[in-house]
Formats: sequence, C-alpha cells, structure tokens
Amino acid sequence: MSHRFDWKTWTIGHWSWWRVLRILLLSYGTIATYGYFFSDRQMFPAPPPSYRDRPDILKLTTANQQQLSALYLNHPTAQYTVLYSHGNGEDLGKIQPHLTQLNRLGFRVFAYDYRGYGTSQGQPSESAAYEDIQTVYNYLTTQLKTPSHQIILMGRSIGSGPSVYLATQKPVAGLILESAFTSIFRVLVPFPLLPFDKFPNRDRLPQVRCPVLIIHGTQDSIIPFHHGQALYATANQPKTFLPIVDADHNNVSGVGGAQYWQGIQTFQNQLANQQPRKLCQ
Repeated sequence: MSHRFDWKTWTIGHWSWWRVLRILLLSYGTIATYGYFFSDRQMFPAPPPSYRDRPDILKLTTANQQQLSALYLNHPTAQYTVLYSHGNGEDLGKIQPHLTQLNRLGFRVFAYDYRGYGTSQGQPSESAAYEDIQTVYNYLTTQLKTPSHQIILMGRSIGSGPSVYLATQKPVAGLILESAFTSIFRVLVPFPLLPFDKFPNRDRLPQVRCPVLIIHGTQDSIIPFHHGQALYATANQPKTFLPIVDADHNNVSGVGGAQYWQGIQTFQNQLANQQPRKLCQ
C-alpha cells in the first residue's frame, strides 16, 4: 500500500521542516528590516560633544542647509591638505591631538564633524555622510582654492566609507584608510547575507585610481585585520599596506609610533615624487 509523501511532515526532532523554514524566513526578514531601517543609528552612535564652538571652528553649509563644524590647520610650506574623516565614536575635540600631529608632519589638515556630531546640525546617516564630505571637498576647492591634486583623503574606521566614496567621485592626490572595513555588514558576517549593504568599500575600491595607503592593526578587535588585507588586495596599484603589529582598533597610531607616522610621511613623499601625478579621477 503506497502513501503520498509530504515533505512538510519531515521532522527535526519534534519540529517539522516547514516550521523550521518559516522560522528561518521570519528571522531573515527581521534581520533585513533591522539592517535597512536601523543600521544608520548603529553606525553613528554620536557621543556627547567634547568641545564648544569657538573662533577657529568653521561652519560649512550643506546642500539642504545643515551646518557642519570643521577645523582647518594651515601650514606655510605644506604641499598637501589632508581631508580627514574620523571614527564614529569621535568628534573634532577628541581627534585634535591627532590632527595637530598630522599638521606637524607637514600637512595642511581639514577635518569636520558629521551631522549630529560635535556641534554639527542634523542627523547622521550613510547618505548624509556622503553629502557631508562632498560639502567639505567643495569648500576646500572653492573657498580655500585648494587644487584637487593637493588633497589627500584620510578616513579612519567609519570615516573610510565617505572617503572611499569621494575618491570614486572627485579627483584627489591620494587615499589613506586606517582601520577600515570591506563593508559595514561584512564586519558582522563574512558573506553577503543581505541584498544591500552600507559603505561597500571593497566594491568601490577598484574604481579608485589614485595611490592608496591602507593601515590596520593586527589585533583589531572591532574590524578584524583581514578587512585591511582584503581592501589591499582589491585596491589598484600603486598601493601600500602598513600593518601595525599588536595594535587594536583605537590605538593604531599610539602602538605604531614612529612606524605609523613614517608610513604616512613616506606616502606623502611618494606622491610628491610621482610623475606624472596620478589623480583618482
């Protein structure tokens, strides 16, 4: 006597396959919904401002009339200006010692706070971060008359996202990525779980045509070291990879010390000696 087989009656212990499938689909839908609607909030947990507006804090206006706070450190003999995009737990007050050291190294330095950070107005998001860095780039090139071939983009952690993006959109001299990720969601899972992503650095890097320096701590507990290695593998030549042995996510310059600063100085020298000068666009 034959019986019609119904795959829904298969069991895993006391659970049917159909029930397991429904749970998996529901879980996936929940993850996808959370990732799509709430990931901006997780990416940009803006800390309380560590500074107040003062005369040296510039105010830049975005296309939708939001004011961004910025800081410009001039240098009388600098050949390059570093456009610096900081991490998601920082603001201009917290990173000023780092900016000062870059300035002492021989760079003009222009840094800014994302919307919702420091004394900048608005709410941060991936799309807003792209608009913010373009606002800063436009200010540099139009108001300060900085030639595009004298601009080096430098992004740390979350700041790598807008920096890589801008390098695909505007001409610049070089790109420095510190403690960067291949993409936001791939920090959580190593494979493309969702049909969308945030700050897809690895997918965009092949479009970047200028010299690239990638710096990463070998003991990074937030964005694992293999992210830096993957970005380096994806980037076009000329490119340089600077691993900082024993450095975690937030102490790369401190652990690296002279090696860290010399790596940036060497990158600057390579740009200056490059003939003809190669821009990202």
